[in-house]
Amino acid sequence: MAAPQSSMDIALPAPPPPAGETAIPMALLELELSLDRFSGKKEDFVGFTHKVADDIGAELLFILPASGLVDDCATIAAVRHGQAEDKTPIILFICLAQDGTTLRVEQPSERTAGLRSFAESFVGVLERM
Repeated sequence: MAAPQSSMDIALPAPPPPAGETAIPMALLELELSLDRFSGKKEDFVGFTHKVADDIGAELLFILPASGLVDDCATIAAVRHGQAEDKTPIILFICLAQDGTTLRVEQPSERTAGLRSFAESFVGVLERM
């Protein structure tokens, strides 16, 4: 007697995403976790972003007024993360909220594409020096 056949499909685990796709979420997570140490004082933003970038192995590129590029953001710090040989460097933004007490990380978006291009150009100039 033959074994009964089942029409049920066996669920297989999804393959892991390609390495390039996991780099941004891991960098975001690492940076987000580091922001928890912020004192909540606007005047500490510059020093704090320098320290956080250094702690996670990133490079703080520049800090400037947000000028409406990102909602509820007074100041933006551009950070380049993933400079190791096995990682493609990415640009992330640390945003100081209008209230001056909270921070968050933003990935470049359509709205901040110009700022991302500026950051990449800035890196190019620094590398030539």
